[in-house]
Amino acid sequence: MQSPCVRAPRTDGEAVRQQLEDAELLDRDRRIAVEGEDIFVPIVDPDAVPADLEVVDHATGERETQTMPADLLAFEPSYERVGEVVVIDEDDPERARALADAIVASDVPVASVLNRASKIEGELRVREWEVLYGDSTETVHREYGCEYAVDLAQVFFSPRLATERHRVTEQVESGEQVFDMFAGVGPFVIPAAKRGAESVGVDKNPVAIEYLDANAERNGVAEQVTGITADVRETTNEYADWADRLVMNLPHSADEFLDAAMVLAGEECVLHYYDIQHEDDPFGPGIEAIEAAADAAGEEDTPGYDVTVETERVVRSYAPHEVNVCLDVRLSRR
Repeated sequence: MQSPCVRAPRTDGEAVRQQLEDAELLDRDRRIAVEGEDIFVPIVDPDAVPADLEVVDHATGERETQTMPADLLAFEPSYERVGEVVVIDEDDPERARALADAIVASDVPVASVLNRASKIEGELRVREWEVLYGDSTETVHREYGCEYAVDLAQVFFSPRLATERHRVTEQVESGEQVFDMFAGVGPFVIPAAKRGAESVGVDKNPVAIEYLDANAERNGVAEQVTGITADVRETTNEYADWADRLVMNLPHSADEFLDAAMVLAGEECVLHYYDIQHEDDPFGPGIEAIEAAADAAGEEDTPGYDVTVETERVVRSYAPHEVNVCLDVRLSRR
């Protein structure tokens, strides 16, 4: 039977499936099909599929019923998967226990179930976890053809940003010099290197850089990746005027590092600036901060930068009336 599907490379299959599931577009009554190097993910509403995904008609079979956590619970569950670690966020211990038991009893692949036990804390951006099943907070997460070993108890990592990371790194051209100012385990750095860039990732967390280096090896790009444990402001002498592309994914305080970004930027540089702002004016404060930093960069021996905003993008809702946004900005030396 022919049914509407999203066609994608097999290497992107899990990330595309997760994106469609998050958007409630996955057709759970049809089986995913694989043909050659392509994967075909059945969908329920072709008109609602994001424009960057390809919709085609393809033969799919009926899917045998799988048991999911929702089938075993009296409430609608919410959880995320990072590799074979399943993450939940439940304040009620009884509800958390019921959800963990349902996940383990379901057909969801799972090695550990973790419940968030604190907010993201400190300059290393880590949180505490309650382990409800299994004995490890470490796993291997796969997205868009890359693999990332990660220990959620020691480093920051969010699977929710997979589509956004892919959007940014798909813009990278071979030969670029890409600098991630808050790199974590490398989910921007490594796909940029796979596209032919020379990539530098900086993070204050030494464990994150250990994982970044290991992940560069895992993905076959170790020769193109440099990981540095430091406050990024300590790297500006070595990498002044170096970057063709800068990633600033520290949305609560990226504005505090814009002066360093202007030093790192080359003659022409694309800046991916992440911010969290009120929904009434999600982009204005970030644009003002970037423009002020670009002007200030010209007050000493350099002429500063002209600022061109190329993309204003809402990445996701963050809190009531607050959104996580990205500004893609081109900096051009005056």
